[in-house]
Amino acid sequence: MRRRGRGVSVVGVLYVVVGIIVAAVRGYLVEWNILGNLIEGLLAIILWPLVLFGLDLHPLIA
Repeated sequence: MRRRGRGVSVVGVLYVVVGIIVAAVRGYLVEWNILGNLIEGLLAIILWPLVLFGLDLHPLIA
């Protein structure tokens, strides 16, 4: 009997890891004690392809 599991995919983990790296390099992962910075950092991790190609999230939150 085969059991089909629903685990975390390698692509999903890789996407988040690259997002964290891009967000850190672009300066979005600093001062997480302020709610706006926290939201900005999480958005940068999720939207990292746009951040990589020049989207600036700093004015959107501030």
